[in-house]
Amino acid sequence: MADLKTKFMGIDVKNPIVVGACNLSQNPETLVQLEKAGASAIVYKSLFEEQIQYERIQMNESLHEFDDRHAEMTSIHPRLEHGGPKEYLLELKKAKEALSIPLIASLNAVYKETWVEYAQLIQETGVDGIELNFYAAPKDAVTEAVAIENQQLDILKAVRKVVSIPVGVKLGPFYSNPVYVASQMDKLGVNGFVMFNRLFQPDIDVEGEKHVFPFFLSREGDYRLSLRFTGMLYKHIKANICANTGIYSGKDVARMILAGADCVQVVSALYKNKPAHISSMLSELEKWMEAKSYSSLADFQGKLSKASISDPFAYSRAQYVDILMRPEEILKKYPVV
Repeated sequence: MADLKTKFMGIDVKNPIVVGACNLSQNPETLVQLEKAGASAIVYKSLFEEQIQYERIQMNESLHEFDDRHAEMTSIHPRLEHGGPKEYLLELKKAKEALSIPLIASLNAVYKETWVEYAQLIQETGVDGIELNFYAAPKDAVTEAVAIENQQLDILKAVRKVVSIPVGVKLGPFYSNPVYVASQMDKLGVNGFVMFNRLFQPDIDVEGEKHVFPFFLSREGDYRLSLRFTGMLYKHIKANICANTGIYSGKDVARMILAGADCVQVVSALYKNKPAHISSMLSELEKWMEAKSYSSLADFQGKLSKASISDPFAYSRAQYVDILMRPEEILKKYPVV
């Protein structure tokens, strides 16, 4: 039997398939199903500071909605405060107790102070690590890219100072140079990177002339952006690399490891094919390894990374130029007439 052991955020795991942060982890029964299906680790659904702030505002409005109904009445409710992240932390602790595989928390905060505060509270639950979700949606034309990157580096430094458990970073794909950003974070002691954060994007209903927000599941083949940067980062950083997006099969896992990944995260494949699909992916990976005479992941990890191949253009724009120079091939596959 093939040896599938690897690392995720510096943590020893039994195989390269990690369940990414999603709503599936909220259900205790589903957590157990994911572990039984073969998941090597699970990233728990993210704690969003923005959601906590929104809920706090809603609660405050509800409590004071009727304060002015009587001149002598200041409030019809006793003084109450929103629980903040307490509910999330309790659920996180219960999830950790229910599993025998590593459980990683996922954090999306807004301010540096709350990144630090929440990271400390999360560590106290006993989880095995924290995944920091770093991304910045452009909101204006005045904020410089370097200011965003420096802010994230500053937050990372502050979190690293107060927690002792492994810290990973889930990067967005929209940096001017993701390889540079990852290398700078790597110097600050990040234990692992997830490539990449997949953001929800708005759509427009042209009949209703309104914005809609559909489910944003990945599709098979969407892994190519992650594969490219995984291949470029291999041997360039010390941290483990976890690739995600569009990973549906055991062969997809093999692709990412050939590029240099230590492991992968899956979410959409589980929504579409149920938790048991992990077993199928692992079985396909093992069969592929057996056919190739690989006894462990280390036998082929990074074999097709930028650091390991002689072709200097495999991970560059030359791919695009090469396709343009061979138009007959795409016309054979997709004839116009």
